[in-house]
Amino acid sequence: MADIVLASLNTVTLIFGGCCSNVFALEKIIKTEPDSGLLITLAQFIFTALAASFSQITPTLTLKSPSVPMSKWAYIALMFFGVNMLNNWAFAFNISVPVHIILRSFGSVTTMLAGALQGKRYTWLQVTSVIILTVGVLVSAFADAGSKGKSVEASSGDLGSGLLILLAAQILSAYMGVYVQDTYAKYGSHWRENLFYSHFLSLPLFFPLAGTLRRQYANLASTPVLDFPPSLPVLKSLEMPSGIAYLLLNSMTQLLCITGVNLLSAQASAVTVTIVLNVRKLVSFVASTIMFGHSLSGMMCVGAGLVFGAGALYGWETSYRIPSAAKAKKVKEGKKQ
Repeated sequence: MADIVLASLNTVTLIFGGCCSNVFALEKIIKTEPDSGLLITLAQFIFTALAASFSQITPTLTLKSPSVPMSKWAYIALMFFGVNMLNNWAFAFNISVPVHIILRSFGSVTTMLAGALQGKRYTWLQVTSVIILTVGVLVSAFADAGSKGKSVEASSGDLGSGLLILLAAQILSAYMGVYVQDTYAKYGSHWRENLFYSHFLSLPLFFPLAGTLRRQYANLASTPVLDFPPSLPVLKSLEMPSGIAYLLLNSMTQLLCITGVNLLSAQASAVTVTIVLNVRKLVSFVASTIMFGHSLSGMMCVGAGLVFGAGALYGWETSYRIPSAAKAKKVKEGKKQ
């Protein structure tokens, strides 16, 4: 029991610590050079693939034989690349950040629908918690847009194209989540393999975009040198452009974040993973608001309450009530025999 609690604590720490820090580094990059999405994605993929490779290399410096057919990993890598690229591409159609948040908040809904189409069944409490959580994220996003005087609209043509792209990303992400869960169910929870191959096999897909990547790197390399404090003389001597420094920080924290997500995927259902990530998204959202000097409105607090309440409700239903009911039923059937 203690091992299970410790493993769960480590997973939550990786997700909330790594992902929230990652959002901070991302905001720093975007504030300096907004058109850096593709380079950020590539840097994350390279860094994670290198770090994850150590778990897949034998003492003779060869790759271990995968426990899951390579065709499965290649298919997952293709979907993973597609989801990341679609989410980044949407910004090219004048989609505002509030709209982006709103559309991506429906991940739990699309994941549940994808599971239902594959024959999975959910209780009314699970369905209700997903609906409440989605409403909470919507309320928070609109509150953020209003507090900053932003419009959640774009020109009709761009908005339509951007929304279709984000919708495609959500559907693909939901299908990928269910596909990964089915793969784990059949071959075992080999999340380290998934972490490595989903990133490593995606790298060749960046080659056609080399020109854009070079331009984005040049822009970040031309940013002012980051002024490290005198108490860190080793870092101060690096004289690293701030854009590159935050790019490295973003990649390192992304590794922690994605490790936590893969750990959770190996331990929980696709819908549970989506629920946890939606709660994490709101934590990042609120933390960013506070760190960058924005105030939390009453509407924002209402949205936070809905999200955290729905997350707690889903967690109780999935982790306690359903297992307890199943255990009680098994005991009752045993007594009858």
